[in-house]
Amino acid sequence: MTEALYLKDSYLKKCDAIVKSVKDGKYVVLNQTIFYPKGGGQPWDTGHLRKGDTTFSVVYVGKFSGEISHEVSGAGLAEGDTVQCILNWKRRYKLMRSHTAAHVFASLLCTGTGALVTGNQLEEDKIRFDFSLEKYDREILNEYVGKANALFNEDIPVKWYDLPREEALKIPGVVKMAKALPPNIPHLRVVEVVGVDRQADGGTHVRNLREVGQIRLTKTENKGKHNRRVYMALA
Repeated sequence: MTEALYLKDSYLKKCDAIVKSVKDGKYVVLNQTIFYPKGGGQPWDTGHLRKGDTTFSVVYVGKFSGEISHEVSGAGLAEGDTVQCILNWKRRYKLMRSHTAAHVFASLLCTGTGALVTGNQLEEDKIRFDFSLEKYDREILNEYVGKANALFNEDIPVKWYDLPREEALKIPGVVKMAKALPPNIPHLRVVEVVGVDRQADGGTHVRNLREVGQIRLTKTENKGKHNRRVYMALA
């Protein structure tokens, strides 16, 4: 199984790896990777695999049957090749900032209003949340954006670690998604914004809230009786 280096260190920008398999000339599995595969509302990473003087663009990364597969722009890699993984860091770092911002906003809103997250999606230039929120009031949403932005001015660490499943599930609010259950695995990865929030999460995050910057509410939609859609972006 591919070792997911991004789970331990989201700040790795390069690493060496060995090609374990290649399918159809363009689907490449490595022994280890810094590329995040699509999942959990976070998009896949992009970047390059370099073999000697030849560079292959990584255009998609997904997880299939427990393996992380990198779709590259052309044929030329073979089993046993040594490659250098080079991450599109600018894109990844923006997603890290957005992901941490999303955790903070969701935690504040859910705690303050009793809302539950019913859907979420990160993109490079926007954050989308769906909430089960009885009262549709843009001012309430702006209030919690303001509370989140106040925290982003503070020196608050963010850390991630594994906990035994039973221990993790005892944490209040560790699962924010309505009707969602974490994967049935013995250990869960928990992302903790110290003093603010702890959530089961497999994505990438910044190490301190000061790195986020600020967020702004860009659009709200009423998607049903109690379902509200919120779009935000890094300011």
